Amino acid sequence: MIKKYLPFIFITFFLCSPVCSAESKSEKDAVWNTGKDDISHLKAKNSNFKKGYDALKQAKKYADKKKKYKATKRFNDSIKFFTLANEENPNQPDILGYLGYSFKMVGDFTMAEIHFEQGLTIDFQHVKINEYLGELYLETNRINKAKERLKVLKNCKCDEFNELQNLISKY
Repeated sequence: MIKKYLPFIFITFFLCSPVCSAESKSEKDAVWNTGKDDISHLKAKNSNFKKGYDALKQAKKYADKKKKYKATKRFNDSIKFFTLANEENPNQPDILGYLGYSFKMVGDFTMAEIHFEQGLTIDFQHVKINEYLGELYLETNRINKAKERLKVLKNCKCDEFNELQNLISKY
């Protein structure tokens, strides 16, 4: 007779048991926002940001080896992936910076400048964007504007400041 009711008891036990949440933190235990966005989702294996970043790294290697056709192809691939990443996660300075850098490397200075400036409206002191924009200004013979980017980087104590300063001194 117990065998007859065992499935019923088993199902009832699981349906009536209290539901436990997998979340371990309560609202009052939540960490305060540090002001920086969590961009860990951008680095997921198959994210467009990751694909764009990988294409950009490979393009730089081809450019260093003077393989212009392959470098241009990979820079264009990075533009495609960073554009998709920007659509998925708009207003991320890192995406805009890499997108601008990719455009700069294929010679589209107008689009590069647009993306750099858009990134700087979000994070005015973004180190890489300021360096890249300074380099772009040098390539387009706007030395005074490049010096403005250098002033922004002055207190960062970073390699980007030294690199841009060296490039400006050559002009």
